[in-house]
Parts: sequence; C-alpha cells; structure tokens
Amino acid sequence: MDSAPNPPPPVTWQPNRMPKPVAWPVPAFGTAIMRGLKGRCPACGETKLFRGYLTVVDVCANCAAPLGSARADDAPPYFTILIVAHIVITGMVLVEHLYAPSELVQAAIWLPVTTLLCLGLLRPIKGATVGVMLKNGMFKSSDD
Repeated sequence: MDSAPNPPPPVTWQPNRMPKPVAWPVPAFGTAIMRGLKGRCPACGETKLFRGYLTVVDVCANCAAPLGSARADDAPPYFTILIVAHIVITGMVLVEHLYAPSELVQAAIWLPVTTLLCLGLLRPIKGATVGVMLKNGMFKSSDD
C-alpha cells in the first residue's frame, strides 16, 4: 500500500521579539526613575529633562536619547491626583476627627495644600514617567 508522504505543516509567522539596540545608554529601572524624579535625563543623568515647567526636551544634548518622543500624556496627572488625594483626604479626616473645625476652615487649609501638592509633585512624577518609558522603549512612532 503506497501512501503519499504527509505534507509539512504550514509555517506560521512569528514576530521578532529581539530588542533593538539603541544609541543611548539604558540604565536600570530604579536609576531611570530617580533621574527622572530629579528632572535629569533618565538615560545619562547629565542634562536637564525639562525646558519649561512640564515641556520635555526633544533630544538629550549629552546622549541623544529621544526624550520628547516619550508620550507621558495623562499618566503624570493621574498619578499626581492619586497621591495627593490620599494625602489630603487622610489629613482632612484626621483634622476633622481631632479638631472638628468648620467647613470654611477646612477649605482654607486644604484647598491651598491640594494646589501646592499638585503643582509640586506633577513635574517630578512626569520625569519619573518619562524614565519608565525610556527604560521600556515606549516612544511614539515616527508617523504620529
């Protein structure tokens, strides 16, 4: 009994998961976050990350890392609100429980505290977010 040989199984496409080499240094995860928190380039730590309050430089002048291509978008405000809300709500509950001030006094205390905390934390959190994105290679594509 002659039987035809079995055809080979079809070849399925597999994506190339090898990381592409980059021209800038890629630090450890914690180092990238700490450099970003300090407002320095997460890749080399030598130059400034921001050229304004929240405007990220396009390219690092020292190591040529494409920092402006890291789209932080809504993540830094989200993390800032998350952190500030925990601090402010805890403080409000404690002050209310211990001293029971009027609503006007509570507002006079917590509105400026909330504003200052948000303004003070937003830039370091954005820097840390850019550091995480640089470490993970999360850049906007050139066609965007």
